[in-house]
Amino acid sequence: MTKKDLGLLLLILVVGVVVAIINPRFLLPINLANTSNLIGLFGILSIGQAFVIITGGIELSVGSLVALLGVLFVDFVAVQNMNWMLALPIILLFGAVIGAIHGWLITRLNLQPFVVTLCGLLIYRGAARFYTGDGTAGFAFGQNFPDLEFLTAGRFYGVPNTFIALAIIGVVMWVVLHRSVFGRYLYAIGKNEEAARYSGIRTNRMIMSAYIICGLLTALSAIYFAMYTRSISPASHGQFYELYAIAAAVLGGFSLRGGEGSIVGVLLGTVLLQELQNLVNLLGIPSSLNFAVMGGVILIGVLIDQQWHAIRAQRRLVSASRQVDTRLPEGSKAAVAADGE
Repeated sequence: MTKKDLGLLLLILVVGVVVAIINPRFLLPINLANTSNLIGLFGILSIGQAFVIITGGIELSVGSLVALLGVLFVDFVAVQNMNWMLALPIILLFGAVIGAIHGWLITRLNLQPFVVTLCGLLIYRGAARFYTGDGTAGFAFGQNFPDLEFLTAGRFYGVPNTFIALAIIGVVMWVVLHRSVFGRYLYAIGKNEEAARYSGIRTNRMIMSAYIICGLLTALSAIYFAMYTRSISPASHGQFYELYAIAAAVLGGFSLRGGEGSIVGVLLGTVLLQELQNLVNLLGIPSSLNFAVMGGVILIGVLIDQQWHAIRAQRRLVSASRQVDTRLPEGSKAAVAADGE
């Protein structure tokens, strides 16, 4: 755990204590369970976004993708009567294919990630609305899928299964990002893509892999959201979810420049974001201010990241000058001092 992660954890604890003092309902089991459920839902989405951000890219279409894939999943299971054990991998495959298409457009056609994913945001939202005839997709009255509902919306000894799924995915992605060659290559690409390419890393393939991972996790999140809401209005479902994911990643120490961040950080960022959302609700602040809170959080995160980079650059400069001074012989130091005079 880095210093950033420790600082974020401390902030989460402080905010939690303050919220509990202001409104003791924060510590009620039902509130903690609901908050944990939302952490699980948005955490999976945020990890996918983090893999793209670490390469120096961005994925703006995840909210619209949640709507489109959620509509498809509900239609397959509730209308087409497809077995959910078949529908689930199909939706995951759709997510992976869409991620691969984004990666291909960015790496092969040299399009900007912002442009590609912004177009995706519009295309997938429109496709979802067209697919449902701008209606609402949902389960019919009395339709039950006990196993699916338990896995996606149930609880294990009071802990939401979405939170358990996030914990498992977090551990796996931590190993992938921090203990594998694949993860080291992603960091290298985010730091300097050209240098990584000259060092022998297949940067195009790695970037495409990051978008595929993001597509897979977004598809899984879409299934969880569909089963959580049980009713999807394509015009609004998943709207601005990309901001939640970006904010969680930025809060967790992922630089929008790429090459920095940790899985622990993005998980803590998700926790803090949902804690703040819970604070807004418990204090009776109008829900219309949720996005204002989110915008402020992203701005603060970017400002902190910028200042952190400036401080680190200054420290490196000071450290380098000290090393040069210690390596120079006494005669050279005197000559340098004389030249300076």
